[in-house]
Amino acid sequence: MKILAFFKQWRKLGQLLTLVLLCFTLAVGCNREQNSLQVQTTNNNRDRINIGTTLQPRTLDPADSYELAGLMVIYNLGDTLYTYQVGTTHLEPQLATAMPKISEDGLTYTIPLRQGVIFHDGTPFNAEAMVFSLKRFIENGGEPSFLLKDTVTRIEATGEYEIAIKIKQPFAAFTSLLAYPGACAVSPQAYEIGAGKFNPMKFVGTGPYKLVQYKSDSLRLEAFDRYWGEKPKNQGIDLQIYVGNPANLYNAFRSGAVDVAYQSFVPQQIRKLQEGATSGSWQAIETLGSAVNFMALNINLEPTKQRVIREAIASLIDRPFLIDRVLQGQGEPVYSLIPKTFDVYKPVFDELYGDNNLDKVKQFLAEAGYSADNPVTVELWHSSTSVNFSIVTAILKAIAKRDLDGAIQFEPNSIARTAFFGYVSQGIYQTSFSNWYPDFLDADNFVYPLLHCAKGSDATGCEEGGSQNQGSSYYSDRVNQLIEQQRQEQNPDKRKAIFAQIQEIMARDVPYIPLWQTKDYAFAKNGIAGVTINPSQTFPFWTIARNMSVTK
Repeated sequence: MKILAFFKQWRKLGQLLTLVLLCFTLAVGCNREQNSLQVQTTNNNRDRINIGTTLQPRTLDPADSYELAGLMVIYNLGDTLYTYQVGTTHLEPQLATAMPKISEDGLTYTIPLRQGVIFHDGTPFNAEAMVFSLKRFIENGGEPSFLLKDTVTRIEATGEYEIAIKIKQPFAAFTSLLAYPGACAVSPQAYEIGAGKFNPMKFVGTGPYKLVQYKSDSLRLEAFDRYWGEKPKNQGIDLQIYVGNPANLYNAFRSGAVDVAYQSFVPQQIRKLQEGATSGSWQAIETLGSAVNFMALNINLEPTKQRVIREAIASLIDRPFLIDRVLQGQGEPVYSLIPKTFDVYKPVFDELYGDNNLDKVKQFLAEAGYSADNPVTVELWHSSTSVNFSIVTAILKAIAKRDLDGAIQFEPNSIARTAFFGYVSQGIYQTSFSNWYPDFLDADNFVYPLLHCAKGSDATGCEEGGSQNQGSSYYSDRVNQLIEQQRQEQNPDKRKAIFAQIQEIMARDVPYIPLWQTKDYAFAKNGIAGVTINPSQTFPFWTIARNMSVTK
């Protein structure tokens, strides 16, 4: 690397000498042009940051964006009523000036708004603009519209800089929901309300950057000079998209074509890049994400209908071993559906089952009447696009054969991603492997979508609701009650106690087996500062700066 840099320096010096000789010959005007070129190049290098990613936004319309690729960009272009302090789950006002005033019945949220805010097109921000934006999010019917549509009954301006939102029933996590990047303010002059009226290729909001160019393989963002808040530590972002190709992103970063690389590398590439960071070639930024990987066990199908079989599988799982072999250490064992990101996390599966507790496995299998002479067969299903889960199922099959004499026999199966998730929601599979990425940062978003059942019974299991959609068909009237209680409880300590009960019941009933919590990684050149990954996987661009005093 140093030899290559040496020759590059001499080549640049030779080019400069040639330019000086040419200027000397021409005498007039050339020196001024040369100086201008040098200043422009220096400013461009200093003030703009090149970021590489494999994630291609499907749309930049906040009312229709429901994937990380689009939300990551929207997060940097727009402002929401509330947001999280960078790198934390601590909620704070953004376009609001204070936390909401909540009525005694818990149904009306009155929110004071910031004054002096301007949209990218020059339109002033006020209460009517915020009402327009939230109504558009709901009424245009985009993929994430249900987040507010299922919760909100009325949004109105109660002053020039104040709005009131009425919700259907008390919901303690509602303020967190308002921090969803797609619920940002958009200019009423640039957008329309109406089913399907989306603008996927543009964005006009109030955020620290404005969108100036959108191509299939790149986006160009410039710092918004009229931004009301903290100004970006750079003049703009050039986002280079290596669509679905981690190898190209990996090579682009190693060759210096991008300053920062984020989302997504395969484990082997991450390991190599970590080694390079250890040797000082570049920087590695690591954070514990909020996504949880899990195994769903269908309580409506044999043999997973039997609790002892579910308990046996829960006791067999060896999370540290899986993380080491499958993720090459790039994960964290998790013992609840609620990740460690939240203080309500309780390691209930560690307390009840541990990891690879073979004595317990054999005890549960014997209780169910299964042995090497009378084995039980369990199908393990996953999406064919998931390399990780393919390895996990192969490992489980091998461990059961080696350590349990075949008393439980696992049969790994895979199918195309779209078909897989369709069949999961239909309750076709005995077991299925998947993951959950939160829509908003609250523990509720890890229990309601996976454990709540809107329609069902002990006899039929869940016929409609979150647990049916996620493949467990789990029904528990008590868990339903507790979920509703925590949603209505505003006291954090009381809410934490309710979450503890939910986790304890879930561990005893075993409709899911939590496996690991993701780690997120970004890599940056030496001389780049301020790279941060949020727990939600959003990635703030405005904190990134180039330190020109650091030499390559």
